[in-house]
Amino acid sequence: MKASRRAVPDAARPGTVPTMRSTVVALTTALVSTTGLLALLAGRVARRVVTLSARVPDTTLVDVDVAAQTITLSRSADTVLPGRYGLFTTGTQSYIKLGTVLAAGTDTVTRKLLTQIDESDRLDAAAAFSGWYFSDPAELHLPFEEVSVSTSLGSCPAWVFPADGGSDVWAVHIHGRGTTRAETLRAVPVFHAAGITSMLTSYRNDADAPRSRGGSSALGATEWRDVDRAIGYARRAGARRIILMGWSMGGAIALQLAAGSAHRDLIAGVILDSPVVDWRRVLTHHADLTRIPRPLTHLALDALTRPWASSLTGAGDPIPWDRLDVLARADELVAPILILHSAADDFVPPAASRALRDRRPDLVTLDEFEGARHTKLWNYDEERWTSDIRDWLSARGLTGDADAGN
Repeated sequence: MKASRRAVPDAARPGTVPTMRSTVVALTTALVSTTGLLALLAGRVARRVVTLSARVPDTTLVDVDVAAQTITLSRSADTVLPGRYGLFTTGTQSYIKLGTVLAAGTDTVTRKLLTQIDESDRLDAAAAFSGWYFSDPAELHLPFEEVSVSTSLGSCPAWVFPADGGSDVWAVHIHGRGTTRAETLRAVPVFHAAGITSMLTSYRNDADAPRSRGGSSALGATEWRDVDRAIGYARRAGARRIILMGWSMGGAIALQLAAGSAHRDLIAGVILDSPVVDWRRVLTHHADLTRIPRPLTHLALDALTRPWASSLTGAGDPIPWDRLDVLARADELVAPILILHSAADDFVPPAASRALRDRRPDLVTLDEFEGARHTKLWNYDEERWTSDIRDWLSARGLTGDADAGN
């Protein structure tokens, strides 16, 4: 007699339990692998944010006409701009100055050379277009001295351009990420003409200053402390009113100082050129441009706040996004602020500058340029840039002893 055939429960079927277990293991492994991959990708994105790299060539030197003293470059949104600029090169010259655009074609731009190039010069094709213009303090033909600012990491060098006849108003100039104090030389003449002493300071991890642990950028979250020491130096040297002049990330540093400096009582005004007001907006903008998915961008930004993720991100210290977001801290600001920004700035878009003006219209004046590129407003329209600053200083009584009209 044959036994009746009854349904066998799934759990009792031969091979069923191992199959289920292997599926779970496979799914778990895939999840861990995916999570690990996302972590690695987020770490790679985050590392780009804090890693200070060498200057990257962004144009090609096509031709130099020694007889005519002209230079032809590959065309870009920057190389076609009107005004005076600089070009970082390699070969027999490391930096040359460029004048007006003489001709612009579909692929190339020819500009007047303002640095003499002769037949013996040899320049490599890869070059970087710059708004610096001045690269050495002696080029301003103004008296200056080299000083040292003591910080927790060591001495940070600075240039001091004293006002004629002395002044108790000092401007502390703060350069941007990955550059040096030479970037800010363009601003010295307008302050000198207004009777204001200028101090151009360095800070940790730039080419002139001491290196922090890991040598990574903290996007202003730690760098501001070095600049605060520079303000202290100015105070001991006789400064009674301080104007902060910040460029790009230097603007972020200036805003951190305006909200939390140990010498906040001396800060009488803040002037910002193409400033970073909210880093998360800027970094999300750049991630979008490179088509990084938003979730991955958010993971990367979050990783930068985590001490345990430093081996992945390369950050020496956690990045405090909320503290760096001056829009959220706008009520802490007390000094008047002049912002110079361009609608055409696609590196640090002006939306956050507009938002800061809208949140603190009692303090913030925004002068928005058209056509200029990031930190190249002086180059694009020097007369307007200079008069904006001169008039703003004069209207607030922030000039020194010298006649601002000279």
